[in-house]
Amino acid sequence: MSKKILIVSDTHGDNTNLRKAVANMKDSIDLMIHLGDMVCSLDVIREIAGCPVEMVKGNSDSCCGLQSAKLIDIAGHKAFITHGHIYGGAWGIDTMKDIARENGAEIVMFGHTHEPLIERSHDITVLNPGSLSRPRQDTRRPTYIVMTAQDDGKAYYSLVTM
Repeated sequence: MSKKILIVSDTHGDNTNLRKAVANMKDSIDLMIHLGDMVCSLDVIREIAGCPVEMVKGNSDSCCGLQSAKLIDIAGHKAFITHGHIYGGAWGIDTMKDIARENGAEIVMFGHTHEPLIERSHDITVLNPGSLSRPRQDTRRPTYIVMTAQDDGKAYYSLVTM
């Protein structure tokens, strides 16, 4: 059976679209990953998700006790997750890709830029879900990513625009 992972970032205390994203997945979320700049109680994020949640600290998150980056396993896929402000997200992804490679990760997930990105190369997939509350891409529409991890070891990524 496949696993559904909701990947979000940069909600900045406005959880309206986070609630909509969770509702859009119709209780089929196995894991939510929030890539920082929650700017609210971590318990609120967990309550909205209604499933296990992985989170990292963003540059706007103070005193939340979260790590700024970590390695996680997602249904057999190793991922390096970070907000991106420390590891070059605003000016490039090479540093994050190098960290992922050094740690045997095949996926990099980051936020901070408020612009969605799905980039696949031969060894690393880079994901940025954009922002649910303050999007900066041309359309200025909130975005998130849904990862579907299949039993056969394959993973698929869909960018969802609200």
